[in-house]
Amino acid sequence: MAKIKVSRENKDRVFRLIFGGNDKSWTLSLYNAVNGSAYTNPDDITITTIEDVLYLNMKNDVSFLIADTMNIYEHQSTYNPNMPLRMLLYAGMLYSAYAQDLNTYSDRLQRLPAPKMIVFYNGKKKLDDEIVLRLSDAFQEGMKGDIEGTVHMLNINSGSNMELMERCRPLSDYSKFVSNVRLLKAQGKEMADAVHQAIRDLGDDSPIKGYLQKMEAKVLRSCITEYDEQKVMDKFKEEYIAEGLQKGLQAGRAEGHAAGLQKGLKEGRAETQTLTAKRMLESGKFTLEDIARFSGLPIKAVENLAAKN
Repeated sequence: MAKIKVSRENKDRVFRLIFGGNDKSWTLSLYNAVNGSAYTNPDDITITTIEDVLYLNMKNDVSFLIADTMNIYEHQSTYNPNMPLRMLLYAGMLYSAYAQDLNTYSDRLQRLPAPKMIVFYNGKKKLDDEIVLRLSDAFQEGMKGDIEGTVHMLNINSGSNMELMERCRPLSDYSKFVSNVRLLKAQGKEMADAVHQAIRDLGDDSPIKGYLQKMEAKVLRSCITEYDEQKVMDKFKEEYIAEGLQKGLQAGRAEGHAAGLQKGLKEGRAETQTLTAKRMLESGKFTLEDIARFSGLPIKAVENLAAKN
């Protein structure tokens, strides 16, 4: 099969820059805030984040071991009900690496760290402070399985989860930074000016302000990537819906509007999914995983399309 090239340059999100291990005290603060614990030694944390596993098209945001738990943290700026499956795949890779030091054929039980899967959400869609997503939600109706995956989605938009924010100053300041960038962009500011001002507006006692100032160029690239991706995705969404409706109207002329619209939308789905994926590939701004998630195509189908380009 042809080699698939995926550009990962400058794909790190600001969330990952802050909590991905640059300063493990911030990661520890986030862990304590989420779990109501009071650990004080950042060296108790072992970072296990998956880095650019290209052949599996996998890269998670932050994962680490502490206190007999395998913590898998993801940041999302769009609501994604498929996070239990994605995080189960991440967990499988992390446990596979962890098990290399275990004798899984032993007659003695091999102890494992307990998985804790958290999504930090700061998208524009209004959501509750916490939503519990389960792998079983995706099972066919009436079906029960032997594997379950539970993900807690925490809303970290400004004004949400106030107790959590009070317990973790780096997270609170990150939330304020994102909110201010969005506000300044909405007021017509260029992204560079918005990022610069949003960093400057953080309090002088902010634990992350100095780091963001030092890394401002990389923070700006990350913000531009996220902003451009959202704009392109919104555009693709408009075109996706428009094409599906057009096919429905064409079918409606032959079979009656209501029935034809339904049939046309169904028939046009596969074609518009493929077209959306192709356009996203051509833009060069998305990972294969992003394309599969947005277009609705299986990751294998996206890989096949990428190999042909």
